Amino acid sequence: MRLPIAHLLAVAGLSAAASAGAAPPALPNVPVAEVDLERYAGTWYEQAHLPMFFQRKCVGDTTAHYSLEADGTVAVLNRCRRADGSFNEARGVARKVGGHSATLEVRFAPRWLSWLPMVWGDYWVIALDESQYRWAMVGAPDRKYLWILSRTPQLDPDVRARLIEQARAMGYPVDRLVDTPQRSQAEDVDS
Repeated sequence: MRLPIAHLLAVAGLSAAASAGAAPPALPNVPVAEVDLERYAGTWYEQAHLPMFFQRKCVGDTTAHYSLEADGTVAVLNRCRRADGSFNEARGVARKVGGHSATLEVRFAPRWLSWLPMVWGDYWVIALDESQYRWAMVGAPDRKYLWILSRTPQLDPDVRARLIEQARAMGYPVDRLVDTPQRSQAEDVDS
């Protein structure tokens, strides 16, 4: 069956119009201008994240602890509670990309594999409380990763809502966000 060229052009035009109907992100997906890694160091409590393979067994109390090293890299210790109450830990290292402190790559694979590009994952600080470093939001260029972090187990709900809306405007699939339950600091002391 042969279709007239005009019909094919009309179908192509409708397809283009349909794909053009998807609105582009309102905000660019870019990292903040700069991160003071000394101030960023310390413990962060995860508030929410996009689902990912390596966090599939985590049910709560997820933290990230960063320590600035003498060579300019950042030591990473991620920790989360499993359903059976035990804790899972992963140690890694982060390095600046292109000398930018807000654009990092993180590796959890052994050091001897660090020459392989695939063992490094993007870690972009895309939002940050620049005055007091009380909260941060981390993403990636492909928008596959997103974490909302706070210095305290519970983030102010208004701040959290603003960060989620910012991530939505940047094109992240925030409807897939997984909340991260955190025990209070008092509960941690009692454990």
